[in-house]
Amino acid sequence: MRRQKARYSEIIPRTKQWPIVQLAKDRKQFIEEVTTESFNNLKHITRGRSLREELEMTVYREKLRIKANPWRVDPKDEKSFWKSIQDRLGDSSALPPEEAKAIEEGLLTEIIRRYAEEIAGNFKKNSYRFARGFITFGFARLLNATRVKGFASLFSRQLDLDDKINIVGEPEHIRELAKRGTVVMVPTHFSNLDSILIGWVIQFLGLPAFIYGAGLNLFNLKIFAYFMNSLGAYKVDRRKKNPVYLETLKTYSSQALRRGCHSLFFPGGTRSRSGQIEKALKLGLMSTAIEAQRIMYQEETPDKPARKIFLVPVVINYHFTLEAPALINEHLKRTGQERYYKEADEFTTSYKIATFLLKFFTKGSNISVSIGRGMDILGNYVDNEGNSVDAANQPIDPKDYFISQGKITVDLQREHEYVRILAKRIVEEYHKYNRVFASHLVAYTAFKMLERKNPKLDLYNLLRLPDEDLILDYEEFKKAWKKLRKRVLKLERKGKVGAAQHLKEKADEAIVHGLANVGMYHAQRPLIKKGDKIIIQDMNTLYYYHNRMEGYGLEKHI
Repeated sequence: MRRQKARYSEIIPRTKQWPIVQLAKDRKQFIEEVTTESFNNLKHITRGRSLREELEMTVYREKLRIKANPWRVDPKDEKSFWKSIQDRLGDSSALPPEEAKAIEEGLLTEIIRRYAEEIAGNFKKNSYRFARGFITFGFARLLNATRVKGFASLFSRQLDLDDKINIVGEPEHIRELAKRGTVVMVPTHFSNLDSILIGWVIQFLGLPAFIYGAGLNLFNLKIFAYFMNSLGAYKVDRRKKNPVYLETLKTYSSQALRRGCHSLFFPGGTRSRSGQIEKALKLGLMSTAIEAQRIMYQEETPDKPARKIFLVPVVINYHFTLEAPALINEHLKRTGQERYYKEADEFTTSYKIATFLLKFFTKGSNISVSIGRGMDILGNYVDNEGNSVDAANQPIDPKDYFISQGKITVDLQREHEYVRILAKRIVEEYHKYNRVFASHLVAYTAFKMLERKNPKLDLYNLLRLPDEDLILDYEEFKKAWKKLRKRVLKLERKGKVGAAQHLKEKADEAIVHGLANVGMYHAQRPLIKKGDKIIIQDMNTLYYYHNRMEGYGLEKHI
């Protein structure tokens, strides 16, 4: 693998040629382009409200955000800025309509520019090289503690990251596509570790740096902000739901794609609270890929053909997720119809981040990153040259999807439907490239056995079963597990899911492996084996890990 990596660098453009480097050089100009385009888009999206009403609603929401949910990373002038907007908007109400409109448009431009400045990343290629090297060294040293005991393990060269992180699927394919167009990587999202992990995978494969949206809250810490900026992050504030901010964010993404910046979206929007592979994807940022592709087709010339955009699904597999207890509790509160829940944020101090990484890498549990086959913006597969093919493997031209009456047209309703089609295809690919670990299957088996034993209980009553009902006979458990494994391996042969090699070991060995890894970090493990019994110790986290296997119809086989 390391020999392959050396070969990779020979055919990937040098750093100074990366689109993200040019974007950083043109940062001021780019922000103005985003501001102008966002302004023009918002002028045509009325939603039944006047511009004044839209501005008043934006100010109201922002003042509410500042009061109810302030963050350290917020600018110091937040209150004064929005008060100034509110005062000037109020003063303009007494002016003649044309003067008032000019002031309203000026205020809208001011707000958009502020948002664009906040969103924009600060990529620096020298910082990128340092951050890349530091993260690779840090990860590699931390994982050595899994097999090399003592403080010296942090400086041992006994292991390398590719001993622990298994990259499977289509890594060569994504590299070919990166040479021929713009790659949009769309990974599953389970842990705060995902962004750092995917960043490492990108550089390990020798790909140019990607831009990606990272939660603004992660920039609360200066050291974390440094690495996020260095690795290509732009900032996304999930507290801001107003149309002006969302339009600015979408335009930022669309403009970057048109400049050829490879991008990373977490289409689930945030970490999966339930532990299940995402089913309902957020369509906002994904729609920018379709919009950007259409605009590039509109602007192409015989001398400059449109650059193609390729979507590449990526599935991240962990034996355990450090944040699982907090995540599943949020999910259960949400689905339990409680009106309010406070989102847990484990990354609030440098100490917690360091502890998070140290504990993860010293637990001796492998990671799998499955890279899917590239697709065009309608979810059709593409070959290594970037040519789209239909289900019958016949060539098609995605440009045709935007043509009406012989020319490329703008049809937002049509593009919204295309986003829905693309989202459905990505979810299908997630399930196909998911790699089943023994830990996933032991959790699924135990939870389904309890469901079968208690058919009259709903989920919430099932989660509250008394301890004496949380005991399973091991032989009965093994019989059910083997039946489910047989079904998983059959699905693997059909190309509908992947399976880790350890899942194919002898049943007792594979089950021991699964039990040893599932929830291994948590204070209370989901389930353990004692003698001839399987003991469930934490129903909530068991439910979380069980959810990873939903969507394959396995419940019919137990």
